[in-house]
Amino acid sequence: MMGVAKAPKRWMKDGAEILSPRFFALPEHPYPRMTKWSIRRHAKTIERQLDLWRPEVILCHTLWPVAELAQHLATRWKVPWAGIVHGYDFDVALDQPSLSKHVAGFSHGCDALVCASSRLSSIASRLEPSPKQIVTIPCMTEIGKEWRRTVKPLSKSWKKEAIDILFPADPRRPEKRHLLALQTGEELERRGWIVGITTLRHQPRDIVFDRMLVADVTLVTSKREAGPLVARESLLCGTPVVSVNVGEVKDYLPEEWVTEATPSALADGIEHALFHGWKSDASVEEKLAFSSREQVTEAWSALLSDLVS
Repeated sequence: MMGVAKAPKRWMKDGAEILSPRFFALPEHPYPRMTKWSIRRHAKTIERQLDLWRPEVILCHTLWPVAELAQHLATRWKVPWAGIVHGYDFDVALDQPSLSKHVAGFSHGCDALVCASSRLSSIASRLEPSPKQIVTIPCMTEIGKEWRRTVKPLSKSWKKEAIDILFPADPRRPEKRHLLALQTGEELERRGWIVGITTLRHQPRDIVFDRMLVADVTLVTSKREAGPLVARESLLCGTPVVSVNVGEVKDYLPEEWVTEATPSALADGIEHALFHGWKSDASVEEKLAFSSREQVTEAWSALLSDLVS
């Protein structure tokens, strides 16, 4: 939640005005009804800010807790609304006794539930009561041509030059398991490698892509992910990705690059990636076609057309 206290209530993005209503919530939401009340009470203020403008459809980028506002406004304005699940709602909130019924209720209450991966869609299909409509639309993977590279084997001298491992997350987030990444680096050093580990925190996208370009391998050790998006972006930047079996990485990464969550197994995966590079018959672009701009745009256009028809 870094920077929330300084976030403006109104700001412009690509020519559109963004409104940022704030609500009250305690860590881990021990009193969910209080959080929902705090969010819902902004409805009339938002109506005044929008003046006479009303949407044809509401997209809610996560379920807990802001779907309370989306559902309330959709009912008030008599328009459809779609909830979007990227991971937290099902991987964390759904397992918490105080939040599970609220998340399940929002999943059923929305006119369409959009999940960022087939794994999340399968969880949604088992909810009771079941959502009215479940659609799988991944986050779009797109980077500029200036950053695109081909995934190749390591060009440095084997174990004689330092390698840079990119840990693409904020190490302060416990679910990212930074310690496991450090232990993997230590394992590689025991094998004779000279290892440096670069971490990503709150940085602009172009800087993130620059970090991917100079890294020798990207290491994903997270307990939970929907994608992760950084794994796909890293591949497009020409940097191999070694990961624990999380999210959807098994769908597009080489089998040897998806390992058990142990330093030894991850080190094996890194050495394989550095030595072999990308050996799949299908190119990285072909493997990631499911999340291309064209595919994602087409899926969203179809869904929105269906909701407003």
